[in-house]
Amino acid sequence: MKASAATLPICLWAAAAAGIASAAPAPLEAESRPTAIEDQSIPGWDEFVDSLRQAAPQALQKLTPEQRADPQYRAEVGRLLLEALAARSLDAISADPQHPQFLPTLNPTFNVFQPNADTIYKRTEIEPGGTYRLVGVRGSATIAKIGQQVMVPMEQRSTPAATKGYFDLNSLPVDKEGRYELIISPERPAGYKGAWWKLEPDVNSLGLRQVASDWHREVDPSIAIERLDRPVVRPRPSVADLDQRLRTLGSRTAATALTFIDHAQQLRHDGYENRLREFDTSQLAGLTGQFYYEGAYRLKDDEALILSSPVPAGCSYYSTILTNEIYETTDWVNNHSSLNDAKSQVDPDGVLRIVISARDPGVANWLDTAGYPTGVIQGRWTDCKAQPIPTLMLVRLADVAARLPASTAHVTPAQREAKTRARRLDFLLRRQW
Repeated sequence: MKASAATLPICLWAAAAAGIASAAPAPLEAESRPTAIEDQSIPGWDEFVDSLRQAAPQALQKLTPEQRADPQYRAEVGRLLLEALAARSLDAISADPQHPQFLPTLNPTFNVFQPNADTIYKRTEIEPGGTYRLVGVRGSATIAKIGQQVMVPMEQRSTPAATKGYFDLNSLPVDKEGRYELIISPERPAGYKGAWWKLEPDVNSLGLRQVASDWHREVDPSIAIERLDRPVVRPRPSVADLDQRLRTLGSRTAATALTFIDHAQQLRHDGYENRLREFDTSQLAGLTGQFYYEGAYRLKDDEALILSSPVPAGCSYYSTILTNEIYETTDWVNNHSSLNDAKSQVDPDGVLRIVISARDPGVANWLDTAGYPTGVIQGRWTDCKAQPIPTLMLVRLADVAARLPASTAHVTPAQREAKTRARRLDFLLRRQW
């Protein structure tokens, strides 16, 4: 019986290898070798690399001289640039208005534009005037809205997209399995009796926001989109298209990273350090019905800020988060650095009180600065009957208990560890990608 390769003795393997080597053809003579490829460039690559190289000095220039001299800040700017590159690379590879799909835009990896800890952000490019069908399972998220957006290329604008209005997924009818079907188009298709939303003429992007207050119990929606007025088959992309995507990637990366890198500085310049003001997002694709407040913070290791506000009636959602000095949202997955209406406790007098500090004060409503001595506090009230701007009180960490009501809820270190581990797992189980 003929031996298989697997049963050949080692000596036969060596002999076979020697035979193969001896049977290899002799090297080609110089005159018969293939001619070397003269053009070894890739369309758009050099432009991409050159513009990306300029992004670091552009970003550092927006820092203060003290920050530029600090190795920690420079390293964090490098991370911000990587986050921006990752986000824009996903667009460059996969965004296609002819064959749309909802892609992640902001999350713990794409930590640009200060993502809200409770929100899963997705977006798809579309072509103005097209007809699109959306299908999926509606879920039970507190907020699930699709914004009609007019996007301008990142390198040509200084702010995110303008929004022409929002569609509410939670308002859609569903079948017995919780599934919905929706048409979005300039005009209702003839004879179509199902759910339909009007698409505004200049809209070229749909942005999805999924907000969950209770990460453990709420179910995020699923969503798929297809274009109905074009063939489904996707042809091979042209050289010109691939070239343009690569050529503009560097400038779009820089524009993304630079948009808010000095936002905390501006707040301080305007007098809002350890003090809060309204943040107008009407030109920044902010969610309709949502009121934002913000202010820069500065804290020593033995200090704390106590945020206080009456909770207005009628709210569908509210939250408070932290960012660092270059406007990355403080890691909310591995730290207790965000609170919302489901995760915070309102005192019996109707006042929400939150302690912000680097060290755990032992109160339930704590925001962990996670080692960042400076940054930004941002909060939002959604669909509330009033929009109060909370007050901030700077105190010594040792005096926190004396400045809070006797009814304040407390937690032990063991309870905090358990709560933080549970929220981490709850968030990671959400559909981020």
